[in-house]
Amino acid sequence: MRKLLAVALVTLLAACASTDRPKPAPLAANVPLLGVRAAWTAAVGPVEFPLDVRVVDGRAYLASSAGTVVALDAQTGADVWRVALDTPLSAGVGSDGRYSAVVTRANELVVLDGGKVSWRQRLKALTLTAPLVAGGRVFTLSSDRSVSAFDVGTGQKLWQQQKPGEALVLGQAGLLTAVGDTLVVGFGNRVTGLNPLNGSTRWDTPVVSARGTNEVERLSDVVAGFSREGNQLCVRAFQYAVACIDASTGRMLWTKSANGSNGVAGDATMVYGSDSDGRLAAWTRKDGEKAWSLDRYRFRVLTAPLVAGSSLMVGDDAGNLHFLSKVDGAPLNRIVTDDSGLSVAPVLAGKTLLVVSRRGSIYAFRPE
Repeated sequence: MRKLLAVALVTLLAACASTDRPKPAPLAANVPLLGVRAAWTAAVGPVEFPLDVRVVDGRAYLASSAGTVVALDAQTGADVWRVALDTPLSAGVGSDGRYSAVVTRANELVVLDGGKVSWRQRLKALTLTAPLVAGGRVFTLSSDRSVSAFDVGTGQKLWQQQKPGEALVLGQAGLLTAVGDTLVVGFGNRVTGLNPLNGSTRWDTPVVSARGTNEVERLSDVVAGFSREGNQLCVRAFQYAVACIDASTGRMLWTKSANGSNGVAGDATMVYGSDSDGRLAAWTRKDGEKAWSLDRYRFRVLTAPLVAGSSLMVGDDAGNLHFLSKVDGAPLNRIVTDDSGLSVAPVLAGKTLLVVSRRGSIYAFRPE
């Protein structure tokens, strides 16, 4: 119960802060320097949880808060399969292209095989991070800072690893990914490399040393949304820093102060992200030096960004999808979706760009 209250508290604080923030300046007239063509639209249902849209082999896997899980053909928007679990979700979707996994608000891990429920397993704590389906296993990261591994075919629990930490936990998704043969997990303000076969620790690296006077100020969990180039993994620690780590050894490459709440994106030379007040920034991937900073979207609630080609894309809570130059942040185009706003980071499926509104509308675009 204490964990649940802690998550609710942080979520409430974030909501209060968003209603009290200054109003953003009006956007300038759109000058479409980059052609963007609408491809198709679809719907999944309202999205009120930290949805992770997974793209595998030209299919997009996503879900609604009410429990609809769908696999879409990213080229056409047609359903490959769709299932209604009839129970609210707290996390999803993870998929390897065959098996897909979500977690319900009742703390139940549900795994589907080709659109049919294969098995269910009860988890011990609230889970906000999408499961990772990889290597014949399903991995989960829960709010009690525990990682569990299950056999993807049978649902048998293989191991569980738990780390101590502050009682207060962040009400959003955390870091859970694979780099080579290492499972990389955000345990609070630390990034840890685990052996996926047995959960043993290979390395453990603190991203920041939080020094606040209370639990809220010390909250510095590593959040979902990362940039990977080879073994270099760049992440964000909530309200404290952006950092890059060598995920093969756990060696910290660099860390820079940055007060933000969303994950980062990047390419071979740069890392991009936004501060909590809507400032966009770019850091050089080599050493973390600030390349540019942009105030144009201050006080807009931005999604995590996406980098594709020469463009940087980010959504906002008014439903705008912004296309920017990744060189200096100059505007290239702006597309309006719907007034429920965008809270899910844009996702690229081949040459198709996908965004999802809070209302659950799925928009597909093809930049030209």
